[in-house]
Amino acid sequence: MTFEVESGDVGKRLDRFLTEQMPETSRARIQEWIRDGRVVIGDAPAKAPAKVSGKLKGGEVVSVEPAPAKPLKAVAENIPLDILYEDDDLVAVNKPAGMVVHAGAGRSDGTLVNALLYHFGKLSSVGGELRPGIVHRLDRFTSGVILAAKHDAAHQSLARQFQTRKVRKTYWALVQGDPRGGPVKRANRGRSVEVDGVRWTRLEMPIARDSRARVRMAARPEGRKAQTDFRVLKRSDGFSFVELRIATGRTHQIRVHMSAIGHPVVGDRLYGAAKTPSGVDALERFYLHAREIRFEQPSSGEPLTVTAALGNDFTKLTHELGL
Repeated sequence: MTFEVESGDVGKRLDRFLTEQMPETSRARIQEWIRDGRVVIGDAPAKAPAKVSGKLKGGEVVSVEPAPAKPLKAVAENIPLDILYEDDDLVAVNKPAGMVVHAGAGRSDGTLVNALLYHFGKLSSVGGELRPGIVHRLDRFTSGVILAAKHDAAHQSLARQFQTRKVRKTYWALVQGDPRGGPVKRANRGRSVEVDGVRWTRLEMPIARDSRARVRMAARPEGRKAQTDFRVLKRSDGFSFVELRIATGRTHQIRVHMSAIGHPVVGDRLYGAAKTPSGVDALERFYLHAREIRFEQPSSGEPLTVTAALGNDFTKLTHELGL
């Protein structure tokens, strides 16, 4: 993978720059790659430990050769959890932004799985030793409700519901501009639909891996089918508070679709968002929140709805943007 250092990245540490370009990879893992000579600036490997904090000058081309993560086994860790719902089959948690769901790419502690094992002991084994209980996932910087299965039968039931699209997932996001108008590519304008008596704009754009930057996904005709419905709840000068529902669960789906129509999620530099909106402090994350999930309780089949409140940083930025 290669990345070009732009003017806005001048003066950044090498490890910080790469962490921003590769948000699914921990900084510790990236630092390990730098020390192992897997990161190259121009033609010279950045092998020395001091290069980890080396400052970028602009115009460089940084190449990364990722190494596979070593096999890990998740262990219990005393990390507080915001538990939204619990029964004999499952638990629903409000995951904070910045928490990784499970170990990988150099991250072996501080994950949601570590916390779940501490609080609940045994979880379903379907996902293996690294991902006990994990039925679905959220990006590291996406906050909100996520489900974990306590035993295999519950895991299998929930997995079937996700696969057959019986689970309804609702998200909240801050996006740049007003998606209801403005310069949007004609092919990506979406169409108006009515669902449950509410008017939504439906985006139907297949998603595939970006051929130029493997850490990104992209709206591409040859990709897998992806559907996102959205509606604007509030708007201010230059920003909108948007509610979204996804019928499919492609990697980075909401982030890709909103970027494709010219309205990236605020703070999502991987998909073209501004580094820092005018009038606010520098952003360390993108602002996407899994607000609600509706599904059938695995044992009873009864419908369940679980909602997650916004974090303080999300609420603070919302107010700062006048939303």
